Amino acid sequence: MSDSDRHHRILELLRSSPFASARDLSENLQVSVATVRRDIDKLDEQGLARKVYGGISAIDGATAHGVFARTYAERSAVDVTVKDAIAAEAATMVQDGDAVIVHGGSTCFRLGERLARRNIRLFTNSMPLAAVIGETGTCALTIAGGELHREPLILHGAGSAEPFFASKFFLSAQGADERGLLESHPLLVDVAARYAACADRIVALVASSKFVVGARQVSLPWSRIDTIIVDDGLSSEHRKMLEDMGVELRIVATGSGEA
Repeated sequence: MSDSDRHHRILELLRSSPFASARDLSENLQVSVATVRRDIDKLDEQGLARKVYGGISAIDGATAHGVFARTYAERSAVDVTVKDAIAAEAATMVQDGDAVIVHGGSTCFRLGERLARRNIRLFTNSMPLAAVIGETGTCALTIAGGELHREPLILHGAGSAEPFFASKFFLSAQGADERGLLESHPLLVDVAARYAACADRIVALVASSKFVVGARQVSLPWSRIDTIIVDDGLSSEHRKMLEDMGVELRIVATGSGEA
């Protein structure tokens, strides 16, 4: 297979999936990982795709579900009422003196805004949240170290959470199904595992709409999640699934659903 044939095949794959890891491409194209990485560099240089942590992503962010790789501003403008309700409920779980980890993402950002002036210690890898708390907040703030990854607007690198230990880790996800919380970007999968190991309790902030969004990889299985906060648009099928998994379920009223 020629270089141009491989590049064409990679771009075809990105039309159906927003991200492809170097290892997956190596297996799909039956070439070495080193060859794939050169292909990724070339496509990035040509502006046909974006080189990201662990692989390559589509420039336009198009997916079968139209969710992944939207800009942060675009994601922030979706399901605003639901995100606010979920964030408000999550804030009630934080007590004065707590140490908490708040992951990147627009729902977690809204939680962080509510916690910004509380008497707590807050760790985040979210650049937008760190900027807001730095400017207007009064809580003790610790920011993740490492490099800026512009696609999810988070900081990540070696030792980016350690040695910060928290009572609670709040995170969201691209999608959710019977396997657990889902992400397409391997960086976000790695971050979730790292931060989960640093917290006593893991709380997922997930809009009911995320349960119809597919993604490639399990970020955290339900066995690792202590509590999920979700809006009342959650279907009875998904509610039963979560209850069967033993996850504490907190449903917030938005006037939109079955629960």
